[in-house]
Order: sequence, then structure tokens, then C-alpha cells
Amino acid sequence: MVSLFGIAGLGRTAHAEPARPPAALATGLHIGDGRLLEGNGNDFIMRGVNHAHTWYPGETRSLADIKALGANTVRVVLSNGHRWSKNSPEDVAAIIAQCKANRLICVLEVHDTTGYGEDAAAGSLDGAADYWIGLKSVLTGQENYVLINIGNEPWGNTDPAGWTAPTVAAVQKLRNAGFQHTIMVDAPNWGQDWQNVMRTNARTVYDADSTGNLIFSIHMYSVYDTAQEITDYLNAFVDAELPILIGEFGGPPDQYGDPDENTMMATAQQLKLGYLAWSWSGNTDPILDLTTDFDPGRLTDWGKRVFNGPNGIAETSREATVYGGGSGGDTQAPSTPGAPTASAVTATSATLGWPAATDNVGVTAYDVVRVGGGAETRVATSTGTTATLTGLTAATSYTFAVYARDAAGNRSARSATVDVTTKDGGGPDTGCSVGYRVANEWGNGFQGEIAVRNTGTAAITDWTLAFSFANGQVITHMWGGTPRQTGAAVTVTPASYTATIPAGGSITLGFTADRGATNSAPTAFTLNGGACATG
Repeated sequence: MVSLFGIAGLGRTAHAEPARPPAALATGLHIGDGRLLEGNGNDFIMRGVNHAHTWYPGETRSLADIKALGANTVRVVLSNGHRWSKNSPEDVAAIIAQCKANRLICVLEVHDTTGYGEDAAAGSLDGAADYWIGLKSVLTGQENYVLINIGNEPWGNTDPAGWTAPTVAAVQKLRNAGFQHTIMVDAPNWGQDWQNVMRTNARTVYDADSTGNLIFSIHMYSVYDTAQEITDYLNAFVDAELPILIGEFGGPPDQYGDPDENTMMATAQQLKLGYLAWSWSGNTDPILDLTTDFDPGRLTDWGKRVFNGPNGIAETSREATVYGGGSGGDTQAPSTPGAPTASAVTATSATLGWPAATDNVGVTAYDVVRVGGGAETRVATSTGTTATLTGLTAATSYTFAVYARDAAGNRSARSATVDVTTKDGGGPDTGCSVGYRVANEWGNGFQGEIAVRNTGTAAITDWTLAFSFANGQVITHMWGGTPRQTGAAVTVTPASYTATIPAGGSITLGFTADRGATNSAPTAFTLNGGACATG
């Protein structure tokens, strides 16, 4: 994960030279013509997430859950003991075995190098290379299944030009030790390369690898807040036939800006590049958690976007052919699930259940879709035969259906549909009042506060608050919730710690925003589609 952000002042340096052919291909995953290939020559496009194993060693079930949601790859956080508790050879062997058991490609990375040169606690790439050499007996023979990401974000913002030589040295140290795996190298500037050091020196680093089996990893957070920055960076590597993927990325806005995750995912899909979202669960700031408390049934808004949104994992992931996915493997789709039924319908949620599908190998997940206007929108993924849909709008009619999916990515025909009408959100159990105030103003900005009180008799969960600004104000950062703004209209969904508003209780949202000469307060608020009192 990126810890500090640079300033987006990106110069552009194009590379025109064609990638030289590798001198020797790896026995498994390898690079060819600037692309990541499997041992059989099949193009492999990573679609997955990061998982913080070294800090949460007991959460090994997460690999099965990540796979069930459609991922084909997991990037596993490890430690070489420099900064955190060292992951032993036995532990790493067990992680590789779990990746293989769950039919996932495994990217292993040392996290202790994060911010080297700026963060005094960080370890060197040379130390990370020594750790991998100490694991050689565990890693040899796993070239079909494992990539070695030498060190996470191995240089900070201090003299990032110093990144190149240690990166070359670490790659060559591993090759001299006999490693044939595809090696992944992260960018400096805390992974974001906003000074274009990796982009400028990528050819030098690539040519230093005697096998040619090296892939570059860019981490995209707040530096990448415009479509032009994202497309320029990725296309520079593709045009030069230098392999690259988005090894980490975030979508929720923070105090540094608002990453353009939609362009990241769309461009990766267009260019057939891999991406690995940060991260499954357990972040100090839970805004970047894809799940709440490692529970795959409690996807956050960020998790829903990554797994079920446009160009997301469920839609675009294809299992590695080494596990039987893709051409030549399992091509038989599951049977059609039974007709779904709805229960526990509230103003903002509903639970669907359906009879199971069958498959020649095994059903791994079910995708719930909303049907309307001749189109479908994926709204949930479940490993079982029930799913609770949240964030619905009060007094609204919906139509849902279900698909079954197997490990190879084969999908069944669509089930029969079920119609669901949510309850009225304005009843006594969902009453609300909202207080809005400007806490501070300066220049063209201000800090605001929104207090949302539950005046009903039941807890309000998974809420959506909506309002509109009157004078062109634009939210730049929020704590306590995640804002989405289109023009004057703002919708806010909760953080994990504000997701429940108990009966008679309240939560408070704070934010900073840009303003003009006039800064009038919003005059109306709705919660889950129902109007709230103000004052």
C-alpha cells in the first residue's frame, strides 16, 4: 500500500525501442512481446486483489473468498523480518499451496522496502533479494504459479533517481542465484512514479534481466486523478512493448485527491493489462478495505466497485489455463439456478434466495444482477444460495435474477426474475434529522460538518445520504463517509464505523470543500430516499 503521496507534476518521456526477445524463457509464467504469458504461451491478464497476510496470518480463508468472487490472482504481503515479523519458508510454502488449491496465481512481495530512502524504517531491495534467495527451495518449481515482486514501493520521494541501480542489482542478484520466475519491480515515489524515474529507465532495467522475464508495477492512487495521466502512463509502456500492470490502486478519495479508478480499470481492460486492487481487508484507514472484517458477504462500496462494477473482476477475470481455465480446459457451464425469491424486504435492503445450480466440476459463485431497460447490472456475488442486497432506494421497484459461475469462468443461463418493491423510507422507523454547519472558512475553501440523527425506533444501516449544494461548492475530502458528487448533487455512503445509526443516535460527517463568494447551506436532505427534517 502507498503510504505517502507525491505531487502530480508528470513529465512525459516516450519509449520507441522494441523490446528485445528474451534470451531464455521461464519454465512457466514468462514475458513475450511485452506481455505476461503462461508456460503454454497463453496471454495471462491478472485480475485480483492484495491481501495483507503478514499482518493477518490467521486470515488464510481469505484466499478462497477472493477466488469465489472471481479473482484469478492474489498479491500476498510478506515480510523479510526487517520491519515486521518474518514469514518463514514453511509459511510461504503454505501460502503457495493455498493459492494453488484455490486456483489463483500468487504474486509474493516483501513489504519492508516501502519508502526506502525517505522512511528510515524501510529495508533495502538488496535485503529483500537475500530473503528470496533464502526461500529458493520453496520457490523453485513454482514458476507456473508464482511471480516474485522483489519489494513493495522500494523508494520514497527523496532522490527517486536512486531507484534504478539498486533495482537492477536486485534483479541480477536473483538471476545469478538461478531464479527463472517472472520478477515484478515496483516504481519509486512510493510506487506512483510521479517523477517518471521508472518510466524513463524502464528499458535499462528490463535489458539488465538476462531472461527478459520482468514486469513493471505502477501503483495508482491520488497522483492518478485524471484520465490523461493514467492513459499516458500505461500507453507509454505498451507502445514500447515493455510489460506493465497496475500492482496496486485505490478508488476512494482521500486528503490528497480522488483517484480515477474508472479510467484505471477501463484502460487496463482496453490494453489487456493486469490490475490488483488494494486491499482485501484490515487497513488502518478502512476506506481502502474491499470487505468489512474479512467478510466476503460484506463488500464495501469500494469492494462492490472492484468486484462487480464495470470492467471489474467478476466481469473480466479469466482463470489461468494451468488450472484448466480458458481454452482446452473446463468449458461446460453450470445449470441454470432456480427462480429466486425475496424476503426481509426493508426500505433499503432485501434478501434473495434461490435453488442451487449444478456443474460438472463445481459451482464456485452466484452473480446477482438487476434487470431493467434491456440491460443488466451486477449488484452482488455470493458463494452460497442467498445474498442480502443493501443500498436500495425506498419505495422503489426492482427486478433481479441470478447466474451461476464455475472456477473456469463458465457462466450459466440467467435464472427467472423476481420483482422486489422496497418499503417506504419515510415511516416512523426510518425518521431522520440532519444538522449542517460550516465549521471554518478560508480563501476559496471551507470545512463543514453534517450530523445525521436517527429519530426512528429501529437502527438505520447501510444508509445513503443525498443533498445538493446551491452555490457550486465541491467536496474535496470527507471523513466518516464516502462522497460522490455530480454537479451540485452529492450522495454519501458510510464508512465502516458510521454504517449503523442506532435508534435515537447520530453520526457526524466532516468534510473540506472548495467554494465561491457565496456559501449557502443545503436546504434539503434525504436518507435512503426518505426526506429528513433539518435544523
